[in-house]
Amino acid sequence: MAVTDRLNAYARRFDEHMVSLVSAAERVPAFRERLRAAGVEPSELTSVDALDRIPILTKDDLVDVQAAAPPFGGLLSPDATVRRIFQSPGPLYEPELDEPDPWRWAPALAAAGFGPNEVVLNTSGYHLTPLGAMFEEAVRALGGTVIPAGVGSLDLQVQASVDVGATAYIGLPSYLKALLDKADELGAAESLRFERAFVAAEPLPTSLRNWLEERVPVVRQGYGTAEAGNLGYECERKIGFHVPDDALVQVCALDTGRALWTGEEGQVVATLFRVDHPLVRLGTGDLSAFMTEPCACGRQTPRLVGWLGRVGEAVKVRGMFLHPRQVHSVMSELPDVARYRFVVEREEHRDTLRCEFVPAAGADAATLAETVRERVRSALRFNAGVEAVDSLEADAPVLVDTRTWD
Repeated sequence: MAVTDRLNAYARRFDEHMVSLVSAAERVPAFRERLRAAGVEPSELTSVDALDRIPILTKDDLVDVQAAAPPFGGLLSPDATVRRIFQSPGPLYEPELDEPDPWRWAPALAAAGFGPNEVVLNTSGYHLTPLGAMFEEAVRALGGTVIPAGVGSLDLQVQASVDVGATAYIGLPSYLKALLDKADELGAAESLRFERAFVAAEPLPTSLRNWLEERVPVVRQGYGTAEAGNLGYECERKIGFHVPDDALVQVCALDTGRALWTGEEGQVVATLFRVDHPLVRLGTGDLSAFMTEPCACGRQTPRLVGWLGRVGEAVKVRGMFLHPRQVHSVMSELPDVARYRFVVEREEHRDTLRCEFVPAAGADAATLAETVRERVRSALRFNAGVEAVDSLEADAPVLVDTRTWD
């Protein structure tokens, strides 16, 4: 079967779910208004093809919508039951609906071999961000046990993993390397026995994967967002990301926004068919393409080739997005800073963030550096190196990404 036919067959599977969006338009005022602005009547939502008529909703759009009608921009049904509320940089608020595995990661973990007897060290963030909770819910849906570690003391996490017999890891791949390095330093490498790891939120270059697989037999990665959850995961072949069968994942043209079903590169766009909180045509800002060949594992869902870059100016640092608009907003509150730029680098398979700034005339550089460091930590939620410099070009970009993924 040709790639176009296979991808179209995948899309057709979601035609029957479009009725959920018709119901959502009746229950969620902001979604109904969005359809009206696009010239689409709810009764016209009879096939996935109709989604092409709805403009892609970017994360920046979502931030603006929520700011105009906090906290959720009118995109949540008044009848929805919300279990928890999270905040991502922006700020962007994400409701956790009261249902099992609301971010739908359980199938991805199951594909990596996670099961009911797993004891999982979950190092994904628990502070305001939904990342820790989304993977915890998935582990619990499979019947496993979670150590809610978050990002913290490596010494304590190694000790806890050894003491309770952790069998699996979830978190950033760079953090897994740091944890294994710490186990070596503590002389606990033989006692720390992860059988599998599921990593996400940052690239996994071949060199790092090879290093990790020397220590952990099964290392798989997933792809998703805080808003949409699971949008792709590796099978045992480890070639591309299988998109889930409970969310419509499209690759859309950058100019027209139309879905591309022939393997071209475009933006990854997600639609979840939820009546109480419809997520329709959310642009992830990530570039990818569908693979043209079926997978030898036998799964029928198509695969994304992986991460090919970003559509806009935002970059992902240590699993969280950083946007120039956020940088401007925070740094503009520091009048003693004349100019600034943030530099993202990669050292030993770990992201680093450095803020270079030019002090205003008369400002004490050392005192101001501490002020900048604390402001970046509290407002942007990044621990950054801070350095006073003599000058920066007036038109220099405020966010520079120098990383390579070799």
